[in-house]
Amino acid sequence: MAERTAVIAALDAIIDPVSGQGLVAAGLVQGLVVADDRAGFALEVDRSQAAAYAPVRDAAEAALKALPGMARVSVILTAETKPAAAPRTAGLSKAAVDQGRVKAPVPTDRPAHVRRVLAVASGKGGVGKSTVAVNLAAALAARGLSVGILDADVYGPSLPTMLGISGQPAYEDGAIVPHVAHGLKAMSVGLLTKMDDAMIWRGPMASQAITQMLTQTRWGTEDAPLDVLVVDLPPGTGDVQLTLIQKTPLDGAVIVSTPQEVALADARRAHTLFQRVNVPTLGLIENMSGPIFGQGGAKAEAERLSIPFLGDLPLDAALREGGDAGRPPVSVDPSGEIAGRFDSIAGHIVAALDL
Repeated sequence: MAERTAVIAALDAIIDPVSGQGLVAAGLVQGLVVADDRAGFALEVDRSQAAAYAPVRDAAEAALKALPGMARVSVILTAETKPAAAPRTAGLSKAAVDQGRVKAPVPTDRPAHVRRVLAVASGKGGVGKSTVAVNLAAALAARGLSVGILDADVYGPSLPTMLGISGQPAYEDGAIVPHVAHGLKAMSVGLLTKMDDAMIWRGPMASQAITQMLTQTRWGTEDAPLDVLVVDLPPGTGDVQLTLIQKTPLDGAVIVSTPQEVALADARRAHTLFQRVNVPTLGLIENMSGPIFGQGGAKAEAERLSIPFLGDLPLDAALREGGDAGRPPVSVDPSGEIAGRFDSIAGHIVAALDL
């Protein structure tokens, strides 16, 4: 079993090249988690120094892996732009200072060699958003497109289970090499931790982890770019979602909801969020449609919001069973009814994104 004191000692034996202190003493180790045979943390540095700290991250991983009983290690390098010191404004009110201050643009990070980025969102958890995201990605791939999927729900990652993948991804030339399953390139924080790990991260740390997975994963190459990256957003409209949307240019978003009003109200809020950050909502999908949760609610809501209704998906045991088994129905039964419904939705997405 890994001891926290041993982990801290190992990290403090690695010298921060800027301060000359150990990593823990220098305050670079954030969100340290030590449990049983695993350990993980975020190495938080200034954006301008991110490249210089890549060897430090590698050294930290190697030091932890060398500890007795250590089986799994996750070190995520997060880079944040530090604000410049505020000028002296003696005698001026805050309103006067704010009025004359130039508003800095939000920095954006476009994944390299990715043609389109599509967000799959929901204002509410429990509506089957991840199931829809995985099968929609598979439906796009079935149309001959090169497709990747990023599980951006750091607090409840489900992509490893739904695609049947496990194990830490490899690093090559400073980039994360995504897993490939069912024809999809896939990345998730769930591949860096054990299934029962609790990610005790504050919003900024979670946002940076997502940004790193998004921009530092080798989704495509110059010769073979990725056609579309599907980003499975966390549910809700909070800090993680807003930061990701602001920092990463999205080509469009799809909102998933169940038919009842309690879910549609949150879908409405998700649409409002995308409107405010100028991300086009490509449409609304009704999931779990049928006698239990009702039918037609999302279609009526799409009409009220003046956005396309992309289609409905019945409450089908095959979708749930396929997700639990790591066998998306769209991939394993391409001629089935479920695959047909997702293919129709994928057709709308292809047209909207000009793929």
